Amino acid sequence: MVIFDTNILIELYRGNERTREAVLTLATANFYISAITVAEFLVGARNKQEMRAIRKQLTPYTMLPITEEISAVFINLFQDYSLSHKPSIPDTFIAATALYYDLPVLTLNKKDFQYFPNIKLL
Repeated sequence: MVIFDTNILIELYRGNERTREAVLTLATANFYISAITVAEFLVGARNKQEMRAIRKQLTPYTMLPITEEISAVFINLFQDYSLSHKPSIPDTFIAATALYYDLPVLTLNKKDFQYFPNIKLL
């Protein structure tokens, strides 16, 4: 089981063969995304046709909603690291979701997550 950062979905959508191969090497069939990842991915649509294509791209993944518990983890992380590391709100929500469910994060930008304690990065 693994949760994808938004950049992984973007690269898969673009047909990046290297990213696709990296995903295929994971020893899991359970791929998760945060609700914030869905929003980040959808914001890239330039028209209704792209919106439909993006929605179709998301169907294989299980979306994990932002719950009250995940929001509490997010607030703690943001409070602890916003001054020192300036994390983005979406990355912090993805990290909070990963930490809450004890899932590793597959990302192309490990620097965006590496300072969160107990985060597992792939």
